[in-house]
Amino acid sequence: MTLFDNQPEGPVQSTLSSKTPPHARQPLAERMRPRTLGEYSGQEHLLGPGKPLRIQIERDEPGSMIFWGPPGVGKTTLAKIIAETTQANFIEFSAVTSGIKEIKQVMATAAQAAEMHSRTILFVDEIHRFNKAQQDAFLPYVERGTIRLIGATTENPSFEIISALLSRCRVYVLQPLSEDRIAALLRRALEDRERGLGNLELSTDDEALTLIASYSSGDCRSAYNTLEVAAQLASEGSKYIDKTIATEAIQQRVLVYDKSGEEHYNLISALHKSVRNSDPDAALYWLARMFAGGEDPLYLARRIVRMAVEDIGLAAPEALNLCLSAKEAVDFLGSPEGDLALAEAVVYLSLAPKSNAVYTAYGAVQEEIEHTRQEPVPLHLRNAPTRLMKELGYAEGYRYAHDEEDKVADMDCLPDSLRGRRYYKPTQEGREKVLAQRMEEIRKIRASKGVRG
Repeated sequence: MTLFDNQPEGPVQSTLSSKTPPHARQPLAERMRPRTLGEYSGQEHLLGPGKPLRIQIERDEPGSMIFWGPPGVGKTTLAKIIAETTQANFIEFSAVTSGIKEIKQVMATAAQAAEMHSRTILFVDEIHRFNKAQQDAFLPYVERGTIRLIGATTENPSFEIISALLSRCRVYVLQPLSEDRIAALLRRALEDRERGLGNLELSTDDEALTLIASYSSGDCRSAYNTLEVAAQLASEGSKYIDKTIATEAIQQRVLVYDKSGEEHYNLISALHKSVRNSDPDAALYWLARMFAGGEDPLYLARRIVRMAVEDIGLAAPEALNLCLSAKEAVDFLGSPEGDLALAEAVVYLSLAPKSNAVYTAYGAVQEEIEHTRQEPVPLHLRNAPTRLMKELGYAEGYRYAHDEEDKVADMDCLPDSLRGRRYYKPTQEGREKVLAQRMEEIRKIRASKGVRG
């Protein structure tokens, strides 16, 4: 299983006992929290027979580790089970309410316990909320083995945990629970008389439980909370949880989304790559997911404009104007009416011919500038507004293209050291095919006039 807890203020000392009856007023999610590995459901890739974390626990060698996963998948529960299984003191610490002072107090307590040959597991929830100095405070104690640190985070540890601490911990990725697994856990809670809702004598159907599970987005805590509301509603009437009661209990779908966290970047990446791969259905899906999660429409508009210039380019130059118009519609109409303009834009971009030739060309030019000397502008391309500048040769040899046959003068416009360079290489997609033909015409004209490149 996988569960959940309400965070106390500051660090607390906690132990588990399967003999202790749960408090009647505890939330269902807390009452149903697994107490042993045998009860724990999910994360088979880590806890199945022969899997890495299972072996570490069974050998009593868990060490320090980071649990990375979305809410409600059992990070806290697993830490408590490890402490119980390895007979270690368990200190729970919240990064939301604690600072350096509390860290030092906890470390001193752990050091005293170590002198008495007692092991301590320090569990830090939302460890990504600690700043660098706070994370640094753990390092000497982790290195000396005074504590076994278990951190829990919903954010990518690569970005949120300092490298020195990360190098001393193993990172385990916990996955969201499947809908089938959550539905099975909900049914178990309905039948459990000791810790669940069995004493209410409620009945239900698979459709209602599947609905609750599907709306939990893999978060079992959320599913338990919804089931508890549905049970209250059913207890006041038919004692039967059907789809109607389940829908009323859900009220609003739980969407896993953090506008400043990794899921934000995962979803915008999925949207951009769906557009790039000419998949309008996927693009619409990821766009709607971001809207449903509360994303700023103007942020989406900016990213969609970028897609037009990066991935469509001159293959369909009208795409840029369409996307800028969509951005104006968002400004003018607001959400949700303006959202449709962005939906139209991503569908158009998905179906438009693709070219990153300008994007690639500009990157090549930037690379050239970064790694070559700054060449002076050729004299014939310089303006000569003063007599002195004319005497120095400024503008000498310049040919006015409009006066030339075919509108192409026989002169080079790159510095001598870069003469003949080709950065922009148009594709055969959309309008760019015409541009490629025009570039070939210009090349032939230049060649006939003795201009290289």
